[in-house]
Amino acid sequence: MTILNSHPPAHDIVTFGETMAMLVAGETGPLSHVTHFTKRIAGADSNVAIGLARLGLEVAWISRVGNDSLGRFITDTLIGEGIDCSRVLIDDEYPTGFQFKSRRDDGGDPEVEYFRRGSAASRLAPHDLPRALLQSARHLHCTGIPPALSDATLALTRHAMSTMRELGGTVSFDPNLRPALWPDTATMQAEINALAAMADWVMPGLEEGRILTGLDTAEAIADFYLERGAREVVIKLGADGAWWQNRDSSLHCPAQSVSRIVDTVGAGDGFAAGFISARLEGLSPRDCLERANFIGACALGVAGDMEGLPRRDELDVGTHTARTSF
Repeated sequence: MTILNSHPPAHDIVTFGETMAMLVAGETGPLSHVTHFTKRIAGADSNVAIGLARLGLEVAWISRVGNDSLGRFITDTLIGEGIDCSRVLIDDEYPTGFQFKSRRDDGGDPEVEYFRRGSAASRLAPHDLPRALLQSARHLHCTGIPPALSDATLALTRHAMSTMRELGGTVSFDPNLRPALWPDTATMQAEINALAAMADWVMPGLEEGRILTGLDTAEAIADFYLERGAREVVIKLGADGAWWQNRDSSLHCPAQSVSRIVDTVGAGDGFAAGFISARLEGLSPRDCLERANFIGACALGVAGDMEGLPRRDELDVGTHTARTSF
């Protein structure tokens, strides 16, 4: 087992999880008929990390990858985005996970096949995320995917969130539900809701919130998490925009207009990057939602999970356009 580099600098954000190599179909149709693929990367936490790094924030990403070409491809890609991968572990025993993803031209969800069982990232454990790294950062971003991979990654998520809160930093949590990775719905609900209660900012989609709480409206779902310890709840409403709520107030922000939806995957991660970056900059809740909606819309307009995420100079122009269009 080796570690890439050493002595990471101070960070704005730390995040962790599994990033897989992704083989994206070069033509439309079922995966069984596709003969040409393009290699990319896929991972909710690394999508957010890329979105934040492109906006000029210092981001550290924690994971394990196999000692193989796919693992090197992932780390090279993230380092190229300016992300600190100095604590990524190279695992000599377990491989890097990968997936196949179909291409669609109608805006629908693509077909995806995962090959991640027994991956290096599923062996992540609490000791892989040192307290000193969290101490060097302002914020921790977590998703509900790592805790679904194994008992060790669930323990890592609990450790990271509780430690960051103890250190006085802020924590965001996006449920990113993957029911197929959990033994049953009741376990998923219990574990995800317990983790959400440890976060400052909880960011479910509306349908995720309904699954997790049994409640129907954005207001009721937000109340559920506020009562359990969250300070702010942001609910993604898709084409209806987003809902923000704390213990004292609430607001709705309309969605950014999108002329053509190319790929829906990654839009929620772009939304998270927009909200987190704006929140860390001290912007108002409405400005945070406007930026989040804008970046989520950017992700919808291109093929790929993170290819459409804007850089800071693009954000300044785009955010102005988004504000004047509401």
